[in-house]
Amino acid sequence: MRYVTVRISPPADSSLHPLMAELAAAPDITREAIHRVDLLADGTIVMVGESRGNQRRFERIMADSEYVYEYTTTGADGQWYSYSNLEPTEPSERMLAAQQQSTGVVEMPIVPNADGSIEYTLVGDEASLAESMPPEADGYTVELLETGDREPRAEDLFAPLTARQQTVLETAIEHGYYANPREATHEDIAAALGCSPSTVGEHLRKIEARVFSQFTR
Repeated sequence: MRYVTVRISPPADSSLHPLMAELAAAPDITREAIHRVDLLADGTIVMVGESRGNQRRFERIMADSEYVYEYTTTGADGQWYSYSNLEPTEPSERMLAAQQQSTGVVEMPIVPNADGSIEYTLVGDEASLAESMPPEADGYTVELLETGDREPRAEDLFAPLTARQQTVLETAIEHGYYANPREATHEDIAAALGCSPSTVGEHLRKIEARVFSQFTR
């Protein structure tokens, strides 16, 4: 496997997201890391972040932002975690949608910088890394910071899965779908998840294709 670490920078007069720009402008708030970010089927983003500094100011900014549908914070002593459901910008939606279609793995956390750029590491084979690289469009620049070989780790195998795929996989494992002999059917998993057996089958095919394709790299 290979890895690449990249920095994505917005145009000088813009930002990756207006909310990021507002938080970056607050002198007493430092965004430490983004631990998870997903594009949902309804087109909104869910994000888990870590910040330090003035938590009350952070909460006021989140509450007043037109881009934030809901948020929660947890923590004290000047350091906290936040969960938020956001309206994406068009470039950020395109980047996330492209990443979710790729077999490359975004290795968390994503690091937000004070200048509005973000840095993160992609892991995969040459083909998946090529398709995972964000396009330089709309004035955004992509800078390659580091690249090299990476030994596979257990957590890498399941990182390409979406949140829904991880739920389906966990349910399948819990019900014995992968036991020998098999203890559950698509119908059993569908009943637990409240969906159709055909949907379960489609999810499992995609899950298996994504996970097992990593052993051929």
